[in-house]
Amino acid sequence: IIAKEMGVDLHTTTGPLLDRPVDLAGMLTSLGPRDVFFIDEIHRVNREVEEYLYSAMEDFRIDIVIDQGPRARTVNIELEHFTLVGATTRQGLLAAPMRSRFLITAALDYYDSQDLARIVHRDARLLGFQVAEDGATEIARRSRGTARLAKRWLRRVRDYAEVEGDGTIDKEVAGAALEILKVDHLGLDETDLRLLEAIIDKFEGGPVGVNNLAAVIGEEEDTLSEVYEPYLIREGFLKRTPKGRVAMPRAYEHLGRTPPSRLDDQINLL
Repeated sequence: IIAKEMGVDLHTTTGPLLDRPVDLAGMLTSLGPRDVFFIDEIHRVNREVEEYLYSAMEDFRIDIVIDQGPRARTVNIELEHFTLVGATTRQGLLAAPMRSRFLITAALDYYDSQDLARIVHRDARLLGFQVAEDGATEIARRSRGTARLAKRWLRRVRDYAEVEGDGTIDKEVAGAALEILKVDHLGLDETDLRLLEAIIDKFEGGPVGVNNLAAVIGEEEDTLSEVYEPYLIREGFLKRTPKGRVAMPRAYEHLGRTPPSRLDDQINLL
């Protein structure tokens, strides 16, 4: 959108691909006047490469070292003025000098159901089929506020509609397809439910450490912490405390369990 509004070209890459200074130099020298240079997962840019970005962002030039030893020399390369846009889900991993050089920072929230429904309609149109309004809303409701999930579920629902029905995607068809995929009406999948059940049934509601949870449900600790827990915490199913993870009253209600007495007092104490 930024590049289109500015009437310039967009150049994209990802942080892991910028492993050597020469990689960065090649991309920067290919930029035209005022072009937009987008780096996804910018927190994964090699630290050495990141330092080269500093002079590019401030002075629109980079200094590249050619050769080694006594023959080493520095070559100054002037760059066209460009706009750098970086995206990350882990801003804390960016070096402080890098963060401070971005003059504009913005945090993007999750999509609401209406926006996701529009994304579902658009993707369906691009793929050459139609989705009923209530079908798009049902897919959006189970997509955890994430466009990527909405797009994935749309394709799976389409497959189900074509095999099990006449291709029509309404609320009933979307719900049936997603139930087969074990995605419930709140967007929780099988692993989410296993995680909550493990805390409640095996650890008496918590607190429990993520290492124990990972061992019980057979997932990596990082996967639980970075993929599953954020949504459960945001929706009020789970709470992180200094002593570990604790199941919240909403988790008991969702699983049809009765919360233990004085649960709120225990959570506040933790």
